[in-house]
Amino acid sequence: MPSLTVENYLKAIWQIGANTGSSSVSTGKLAQSLKVSPGTVTSMQKALAEAGLAEYRPYEGVSLTEAGRTLALRMLRRHRLIELFLVQTLGLTWDQVHEEAENMEHAVSDFLIDRIDDFLGHPPCDPHGDPIPTANGDLRTSGEEGRPLSTVPVGSRVRLVRVLNQDAGFLRYLTESDFSLGATALVDHVNEAAGLVSLRRGDRPVAMGRAAAEQLLVVIVPK
Repeated sequence: MPSLTVENYLKAIWQIGANTGSSSVSTGKLAQSLKVSPGTVTSMQKALAEAGLAEYRPYEGVSLTEAGRTLALRMLRRHRLIELFLVQTLGLTWDQVHEEAENMEHAVSDFLIDRIDDFLGHPPCDPHGDPIPTANGDLRTSGEEGRPLSTVPVGSRVRLVRVLNQDAGFLRYLTESDFSLGATALVDHVNEAAGLVSLRRGDRPVAMGRAAAEQLLVVIVPK
């Protein structure tokens, strides 16, 4: 059985690659995501390559093999179904479930995860809008891929369909701003020089930096 650390690395490699649209993930990005040193990441990349779970090229990065991808999607399936289960059955908020799912995903059985999937009605996405893999490793989708909020023209009305930055503090800010998954808002102002994006939810302003806006995927909806 792969160790908890191996599972976390594979999951992180897959997520970074999916979010950046690249099959190869740099050592620096992986170290930043996992909050460890680049030297630690390099050692693990070599270990993953020796185990046949990844391909590592010095100075280029690491990519998953088919075996590594299968295991990564298995862990993502566990993580995202657990998050949704905690929200829908125990009433936890979307900023509370990530750490709990991180702790639980390595311990539960595939049998229990399949039962949770059945119980929830085979949902396409978790509480943050992330697609949930099927037991066969296929990604379910809601049919709304979304685009970064930072790329939407001023005057557009948008609906939030996915949050890539799942830092608890950022999620709480979105909740306090009444801009949770499924909420709509008007893109009110973009200040390129200052790197600020301003939205309006009715009479309520919602402001954030451009880097934060890049982590919110939205679809444009009719006004």
